[in-house]
Amino acid sequence: MLEFAILGLLHQTPMHGYELRKQLAQVLGGLRSISYGSLYPALKRMRAAGLISTDEPDPHALLPADAPPLTGRRGKIVYTITAEVKERFHELVGQTGPEAYDDGGSFGVRLAFFRHTASDVRLRILEGRRRTVERQREGLRASLGRTRERLDRYTLELQRHGLESVDREVRWLSELIDTERREAGEAGGSSTSPSPAAGEPPTTT
Repeated sequence: MLEFAILGLLHQTPMHGYELRKQLAQVLGGLRSISYGSLYPALKRMRAAGLISTDEPDPHALLPADAPPLTGRRGKIVYTITAEVKERFHELVGQTGPEAYDDGGSFGVRLAFFRHTASDVRLRILEGRRRTVERQREGLRASLGRTRERLDRYTLELQRHGLESVDREVRWLSELIDTERREAGEAGGSSTSPSPAAGEPPTTT
């Protein structure tokens, strides 16, 4: 999903590696830590695969003062994507299979780029994620019911904490789903309601 996130950011604007790492940290949040040791190999693979291209650095441009020493004080290499790869990114954000929501990290990255995703696709991904988490919740409940008598109180509290976390995620997903459905209904209503003819008062009920 690192490559997916890179494509999503470069879809918005070209960036050099230092800025790209900062933006990835904001997008991925606590999902994973992005180091230069993982970023630059990914960029190298993506360039070799033709997913991204690089612009020649300005030899007079300097990196920020807090950039790591390994980058030196040379000009910045700017990464960008082509129109064809932008189309490929739109295909990726349109996918609604289990790979989009079964894994929490993958789902988090997809959610970060929901603004590029169609409303019906967003809804299917959210509903798929809720089903996945609900199955996890049922598994935790069943496990807790079977082992409750054999657990010490600390392990029991840990399992309860896990169950509460899953419960919160189900509620959060349900709120997102309700919002998506409401906004979709409002958009559909505004696009299908006929406008009154010129000089005619609006119809009231």
